[in-house]
Amino acid sequence: MNFEAFIAQCEQDCAARFSQIDAQSLRGTRRVLDAFAQHHVAARHFAPTTGYGYDDIGRDTLEAVVAELFGASSAIVRPQIASGTHALSMCLFGLLKPGDHLLAGSGMPYDTLAGVIGQDGKPEGSLSEMGVSFDAVPLLDNGEINVSAVLAAIRPNTTVVALQRSRGYAWRDAIAPEKMKPLMDAVRTLRPDIFIMVDNCYGAFVCDQEPTHLGADVCVGSLIKNLGGGLAPTGGYIVGTDRAISRIEARLTAPGIGREAGSYAASYQPFYQGLFMAPHTVAQALKTAVLASRIFEKLGMKTSPAYDAPRADIIQAVEMGTPERLIALCRGIQAASPIDSFVVPEPSEMPGYADPVIMAAGTFVGGASIELSTDAPMRAPYIAYMQGALTYEHGKIALMRVLEYLHADGCI
Repeated sequence: MNFEAFIAQCEQDCAARFSQIDAQSLRGTRRVLDAFAQHHVAARHFAPTTGYGYDDIGRDTLEAVVAELFGASSAIVRPQIASGTHALSMCLFGLLKPGDHLLAGSGMPYDTLAGVIGQDGKPEGSLSEMGVSFDAVPLLDNGEINVSAVLAAIRPNTTVVALQRSRGYAWRDAIAPEKMKPLMDAVRTLRPDIFIMVDNCYGAFVCDQEPTHLGADVCVGSLIKNLGGGLAPTGGYIVGTDRAISRIEARLTAPGIGREAGSYAASYQPFYQGLFMAPHTVAQALKTAVLASRIFEKLGMKTSPAYDAPRADIIQAVEMGTPERLIALCRGIQAASPIDSFVVPEPSEMPGYADPVIMAAGTFVGGASIELSTDAPMRAPYIAYMQGALTYEHGKIALMRVLEYLHADGCI
């Protein structure tokens, strides 16, 4: 097979989707520029702080800009948040009290939250140990939220209804914000006191609106995914209503201190610059995902989403069918990485995951999944979850390398 000609044909097939993604990037960039202008972002906002960080203008302005972009009244945007799971945990421990009920409205959440909830048999320090009960309502067979079932599962002590935008390790489409709105409206009507929390990881800037534009109380994600634009070195974000953020901020530092403290001795420039780059960087990741989907479809493999389907996150799932194909794909991605290209990925046990996991990620920021990476649990039917790419060119070259590895191993 002539791989270059094959990929060129796939690119032609994707031309209409690429055009739509470029238009989305333009709209997102305009929104960011408008927010920067509205909040008078200047070089002084890049300055580091030390100690308690009181009156940190760079931190406070960054949070105001992100709140503006999400149509929210408040935001927590901090380098001290270690991951998306950390940000989600902060929200849950801030919003829930002993004896409350947590209801997941989009099925079981991502694997790493099992320990937070207390579903993995190790409840020490978990919500379960605190006396919080938990239920999950599966999605409908078509991947949409089962609104009537979620409403029926609400108890008198239900305090949080949680939704996960992205697929996690599940074969389903990401849930677009507009697909969440019917449930959010119904919960508002039935129980306006309930907090609606959305795990927004992998979703920012993929659509014109975020869940908080349409009624979510809280929207949560990692800065080493979409919102950091590939430049943020660490951190997470939580945006939402004043009522929600005032509770969550007590878990950021301490009750009575909240968002008033928290210094950062390095420059805030990567966070601002990454946010500026985010719509474009997300577009590069989306175009890479679309191309990957078309390539593997033409090779006879199942993909989700299809190359020409609407998207609500940057993740591309590919059913590889065999462990050999899955490993070859990951090794091809790793070999085309700018960092650690010489490393050979192997499946291994990882904290928070039930199965051995294989990961390919030669990234400038450790573990940054807005950079091109692939990970997968080693379980049938051996689905690879690809995400990211700082540039489409890198994504295309990496997919070429994957084809070479699959061919060399006799997998295609």
